[in-house]
Amino acid sequence: MSLSPESARVETVTLGCRLNIVESEVLAREARERGEGDLVVVNTCAVTSEAARQSRQTVRRLRRERPTARIVATGCAATLAPQDFATEDGAVRVLANDAKSPSGAAQRAMAASEGTRGFLAIQNGCDHRCTFCVIPFGRGASRSAPLAAVLAEARKLVESGKREIVLTGVDLTAYGLDLGDVTLAGLARRLLSESPQLARLRLSSIDCIEAGEELVAAMAQEPRLTPHLHLSLQAGDDLILKRMKRRHSRREAIAFCGALREARPDLVFGADFIVGFPTETEEMFQRTLDLVEECGLTHLHVFPFSPRPGAPAALMPQVERDVVKARAERLRALGRDRLKRHLEAQRGKRLRVLAERGGVARAEDFTQVRLPGAAAGEIYDVEIVGCDETALLAATLDKSAA
Repeated sequence: MSLSPESARVETVTLGCRLNIVESEVLAREARERGEGDLVVVNTCAVTSEAARQSRQTVRRLRRERPTARIVATGCAATLAPQDFATEDGAVRVLANDAKSPSGAAQRAMAASEGTRGFLAIQNGCDHRCTFCVIPFGRGASRSAPLAAVLAEARKLVESGKREIVLTGVDLTAYGLDLGDVTLAGLARRLLSESPQLARLRLSSIDCIEAGEELVAAMAQEPRLTPHLHLSLQAGDDLILKRMKRRHSRREAIAFCGALREARPDLVFGADFIVGFPTETEEMFQRTLDLVEECGLTHLHVFPFSPRPGAPAALMPQVERDVVKARAERLRALGRDRLKRHLEAQRGKRLRVLAERGGVARAEDFTQVRLPGAAAGEIYDVEIVGCDETALLAATLDKSAA
């Protein structure tokens, strides 16, 4: 959850995905341009039952702490269950997702800034129906921002001094399918071609089955396309994947990672996993653990399954909660071990990093580097001399000419 500065007359509280981060900043900017004040926009999340609960709790807390403020609840949780947020006295108003982000042909590209990095939302909605997910009902069908609009927003970010742009969306690899003349890989190539001064272009979470050979080729041929991909894998067992209504198999996930690593040997993978999905046995869970090693994953996001009202998986035979929690911790422990191995392997290497606020920086593969004294927004060539549990330690601090 992120909160905008207290000094702002229009504040935002953002839960959930990067797309929400972009939308929150756009909503706040538009409200300020209209001259509104004493307004708090809460961008809610419904990806899990816990996320929806936290969204409701956040709105209730803000009502207590800011009794004179107008509160607008938007995002997926507010869209799917407006009755849980709106109040009769009008202190909390609900703004549905389709009101904050135009649908269909009117879909627009939206950009937001987070320190040295700019987020560019190029796609919204989803056409798939995974049995654990209700996001398509909150976001609607997949729709892509026109190429020209994306390029225009990218130019603004570069002109404002952003050294890195992150392309984001609900189902990012679906970008362009409704446009007919552009793909995600084609967009990435065009954006890099038209922005030679942009140091890095990063992709957010992608679906391996939609990515295709064109994206693999782009990763191999475009050095400024960062060697880091976060995959929506969710499980490592084929039967569980089928019950989730995922469209890839275990074999396809492994093959995709192998092809990308062959094309770009320095590439680092992250992945999302749901642990304790209904009917998951110990043997099925073990195949997820094995997949982490077989795909060579480094950054894991682990979600213990919780039944989401309205999602088909909520009606399936559930795994005991203590088993779910224990498996989640085992997978997280493996993730910590995989990250530690990656960090140790960087010792002695010279990396190019982008400094952020607070004395930290990010390598091209998204690995965190501790860099006290670095100026935010500058790119440095550093030598790695060690690591702690979560980040690399740099010995030198040389400003890069790039």
